[in-house]
Amino acid sequence: MPDTYRPLVEPAATDRFRLLVDAVQDYGIFMLDTEGFVVSWNSGAQRIKQYLPEEVIGRHFSMFYPSEAVAAQWPAEELRRAARDGRFEEEGWRLRKDGSRFWASVVITALRDDSGALTGYGKVTRDLSERRLHEEALRESEQRFRLLVDGVRDYAIFMLSPEGIIESWNNGAQLIKGYSAHEVIGRHFSMFYRQEDLDTRLPARELETALSHGRAEEEGWRVRRDGSVFWANVVIAPVYDATGQLRGFAKVTRDMTERRRLHELESSSKRMSEFLAMLAHELRNPLAPIRNAVTILQLEPSPSPMVRSSRDMIDRQLSHMTRLVDDLLDVGRLTTGKIRFKAETVSYAQVVARSVEAVRPLIDARRHRLGVDMPDSGLRVQGDATRLAQVLQNLLTNAAKYTPEGGQIELKVWLEGSQLHTSVRDNGAGLSEQALTQIFELFSQGDAQTAARESGLGIGLTLARSLVEMHGGALSAASAGPGQGSTFSFFLPQAGTAGQGESPDTPPAPLVLVVDDNRDAANSLAEILRLMECQVKVAYDGPTALALARECLPRLVVLDIGMPDMNGYEVLAALRALPGGGSVTAAALTGFGTDEDKGRAQAAGFDVHLTKPLDFAALQEFLHTAGLLD
Repeated sequence: MPDTYRPLVEPAATDRFRLLVDAVQDYGIFMLDTEGFVVSWNSGAQRIKQYLPEEVIGRHFSMFYPSEAVAAQWPAEELRRAARDGRFEEEGWRLRKDGSRFWASVVITALRDDSGALTGYGKVTRDLSERRLHEEALRESEQRFRLLVDGVRDYAIFMLSPEGIIESWNNGAQLIKGYSAHEVIGRHFSMFYRQEDLDTRLPARELETALSHGRAEEEGWRVRRDGSVFWANVVIAPVYDATGQLRGFAKVTRDMTERRRLHELESSSKRMSEFLAMLAHELRNPLAPIRNAVTILQLEPSPSPMVRSSRDMIDRQLSHMTRLVDDLLDVGRLTTGKIRFKAETVSYAQVVARSVEAVRPLIDARRHRLGVDMPDSGLRVQGDATRLAQVLQNLLTNAAKYTPEGGQIELKVWLEGSQLHTSVRDNGAGLSEQALTQIFELFSQGDAQTAARESGLGIGLTLARSLVEMHGGALSAASAGPGQGSTFSFFLPQAGTAGQGESPDTPPAPLVLVVDDNRDAANSLAEILRLMECQVKVAYDGPTALALARECLPRLVVLDIGMPDMNGYEVLAALRALPGGGSVTAAALTGFGTDEDKGRAQAAGFDVHLTKPLDFAALQEFLHTAGLLD
């Protein structure tokens, strides 16, 4: 029967341990004698420090230290502490053979024999350079983030403990709430709440909501250091560590007082506008029978002088009242976006004649001299004849009201390129610099002393300016000062004369502006639009497009987005800022067609998003929607 046990031939225990130590690659493990000279060297030490055993054994271990550490006798100090305490551990810079530095974790252990006599040292070194780089990057990132947060001035950003104690405080918090960091850190964040909010446990409920929903947001009143309150938008979010343990809460507060005030003003203005529209509408009902009664009196044969005088007085005052009510109704429609006008080719001479005829009774009653200077050729303009007459009538009425009896009023009309200019100048009360900045505001009547002597609601000029802008023009006022008269001027685009290639009854083709830095794409699209009976202008860059728009405002613009120097979004913003630019229909033309691209175009103010290559059916639909095709 064969043997079942064969004794193994093994190396001595010390040899096995030496083999084990020598095989370790991630740690430099070596022995030092009592003076610090290297007596052993493993493969890990060779890999980390780059020295072969024969290059280091017998040399002092201070060779691995930077010169400043050697000069400070730090290697000897490490051995002294290890001998004293049995063990020494630290992290610091060490040197490789090539002179480069690495961040090392070092453990030195004192070795003693059975009698307790020091026999040498065991030294273990680990390269932690990568970890240190990561930690330094993390520290730098945290420092940059801290500096970023601290530099934010429009938001109060601070940390709370899980119990709601303030742990950090940025500059924005100090500016908004008025407290310095040392005044709030360590206190509960409920210090910023009003008493009535504290009574309802609002601070605690905010933290509870943040924990249960991951976020809490609300708007409400908060208290500053001086006791004043401000309207705040507040966001609170819980902060957890890597183990999922709640570390506290991040709290961001923004002062929204000004926005809230503007919102309230807008709401108040909207309610006022709706009230004015309703009031004007209701006032028309009693005016109708009064007008009928005046008409009956006018048809009465041979009235007495007293009846005739009273009838004419009622007629004049009724006309004045009707005009005020009409203005009120139009302002109400304007501010609520309900005013409409019909754009067509109209004779401007007829607009002027209609306006002068309406204001003639007031001018004659005050014995004003009215001069009219306009070309003999038939001026034509794109617009609503009734609304344009309303603009001119308001300006003439304004001039008559603020010009003393026997004064001079001059109406001048002239054509510059495709723009029709009109001015109404008087030698009346004039306007101060302050009044010039306010004259077009709703319910403004210029200088208070002058306004007190005249009747009116202070809405005529506001309405006139808005109607001019709806036509794509602009209205302005000028005066040398009180007592030196005033001049009101406006221009209208898309004007000309009947002899410029169109009959008086034929409206000009709608103007379309094509803007694309790709000349072939721009020119080919322009030809398609011309075949569709559109008047087209082409620009190959943003500045040229804006120059063309200033000369003649287009009804529609097709804008390429990806243009150099000035992209489509920038061109549209500048176009909208031009007088009447808000009424231009704008299409974004781009090769990017994702939902995100379409959303961005809509947010930028484009009315539609068209994708290259342009589909003819999509172009037809866009022109039809814009009113350029039947």
